[in-house]
Amino acid sequence: MERNHQKTGLINWLILLVASVVTVIIARYVNSAAGWMGAAILGIGFLAALVSYFQVRLEEGERLEKLEFNEVTKSKGGESLFVQGEESFPAQRSRIQFERFFVPGFAILLMLLEAAAIFGEWKFLEKRTTSLVEQRTLVAASLFALQFLVLFIFGKYASGFARATNDRLLRPAAGYLLLGAYTSLALAAAIALSAWAGYPQMDLFLSRVLAGILGLIAIETLLGLLLEIYRPRVKGKPARVLYESRLVGLLGEPEGIFKTAAHALDYQFGFKVSETWFYRFLEKTAVWLVLLQLLVLLLSTSFVFVETGDEALLERFGKPVAGREVLGPGLHVKLPFPVDQVHRYNTEKIQTFTIGIVPDEKHKAERTVLWSVSHEKEENMLVASHEAVSNVGTNNTTGKKSPPVNLLSVSIPVQFQVTNLTAWAYNNEAPDELLERLATREVVRYLVSVDLLEIMSQGRAPAAVDLKERIQTAADQRDLGALIVFVGLQDIHPPVAVAEDYQKVVGTRQAKEAAILNAQAFEFQTNALARAEAFKRVRSAEADKQSREVNALANAALFTNQLPAYAAAPTVYAQRKYLETFARASKNARKYVIATTNTQDVIQFDLQDKIRTDLLDVAVPPTK
Repeated sequence: MERNHQKTGLINWLILLVASVVTVIIARYVNSAAGWMGAAILGIGFLAALVSYFQVRLEEGERLEKLEFNEVTKSKGGESLFVQGEESFPAQRSRIQFERFFVPGFAILLMLLEAAAIFGEWKFLEKRTTSLVEQRTLVAASLFALQFLVLFIFGKYASGFARATNDRLLRPAAGYLLLGAYTSLALAAAIALSAWAGYPQMDLFLSRVLAGILGLIAIETLLGLLLEIYRPRVKGKPARVLYESRLVGLLGEPEGIFKTAAHALDYQFGFKVSETWFYRFLEKTAVWLVLLQLLVLLLSTSFVFVETGDEALLERFGKPVAGREVLGPGLHVKLPFPVDQVHRYNTEKIQTFTIGIVPDEKHKAERTVLWSVSHEKEENMLVASHEAVSNVGTNNTTGKKSPPVNLLSVSIPVQFQVTNLTAWAYNNEAPDELLERLATREVVRYLVSVDLLEIMSQGRAPAAVDLKERIQTAADQRDLGALIVFVGLQDIHPPVAVAEDYQKVVGTRQAKEAAILNAQAFEFQTNALARAEAFKRVRSAEADKQSREVNALANAALFTNQLPAYAAAPTVYAQRKYLETFARASKNARKYVIATTNTQDVIQFDLQDKIRTDLLDVAVPPTK
């Protein structure tokens, strides 16, 4: 029987070694990421099986040593002569030292190898740029399926042999054989689904699952090492196999859960629960019950209900179903998963993304936006400046020309709706990201062609219309199947770092504009007054001219008419002219006419202005 133990252990590690090498070759042949993780699991199993084989040999040597000692003792008829210390049993001493020093060190090595395999797989996935080699998938899937049969047969035999002989050292190899078998089956299925069923990500998904399993095994190994430090040692009781994984045994033999549960129930209730008819019935039918539930669950995937406002794409093995590419709202029937798959999209919803900023949850509740206070994670845009273009020159300090552009922080919300679902889903990969990048490109192109002050003031509305047309044209060129509903310009301001300086520039520019407007107003006022004064003087001169001309003509006509009058009555004419002249000369003087014939009397006149006395005879009422 002991020879069978060694033979079984030898076969176990040889099969795991061959399976590891074959898995590496197939993984490299078909470029399978999951294949490399499967090879890592089988390689770990090979090392565990190899160490368990040597430990079986050590225990077998110890057993033979004790038998030989007993035979010698019986043949000599005395025991005291040959009873010595532990140095008389070198095989036993070797086995004890092996379990005390080598096994813990080997368990630590396994844990490090498992962690290294996970790290290597992570680096491999980062650098991987190609998928499975499609022309080699059939051969790879067939080889993995064949490997599953071989590992499953030998794993079941090794597991049954270890259970029948109650050999704790053969359990690790048996568990890894069965886990390797199931891993090979999963690799074959993943390659088939990736190559023929239209699920190209299955290989990557399986690689992550296997990496997770390997990580759990490493954690279990670490916990086992820590707990082993505090585990009490009982003399004569075999030490626990530190490199044995309970998780591997559970994954390799799921039916072991029932046996563990049966032992726990027997211990809990105090009688053999595992021997009752209900437990035996449950043990026999549990697998079929689980399969029935899985079948019902699988059939439930044949019914699809599309909500109102949604549309769904129906795919069969990763390709659209002819005539039923798009499913509208309502109940639909399809083939079970994974043959048919449904991808839902909300086509009536108006979707929104914002260009120029990255939303910041810390400032989301703020309602007032100030230039000088950071409220979003900004992406500054280049904007042309006509003023900079006209005044471009050379910097005296650096010798470089000043760029005719400015930096501007903008927040441009873009709202769109999916109108052609098949074009949206199939014509481009990640259409939402593509649309956002197209919109960003058009915004950048537009901003470098407009003036800074114009886009910040009266040019917003025309800019929004122009951007909407540009983004729609770019989306139509890529056949995105999306309708641009709205493009708006908001939160347009200089970068926060220069906001205060920009406000100073704006204030200075406004003061400049005010001074210019005041000068223009003064110019208009002065010019208007000057023109009015000139007009007045011209008209006055013209009136004076005309008056002089008329007076001259009148005087000429008067002189012409005076000659006949003088000739007719010279005395009367002269006296008349004298009186007219006297009247004009004394026009403003006070005149007194004295009509008297007495020339001897002297009359004195008081020529002072006096108020009439009757004007002063006003009765003043007495005070009360």
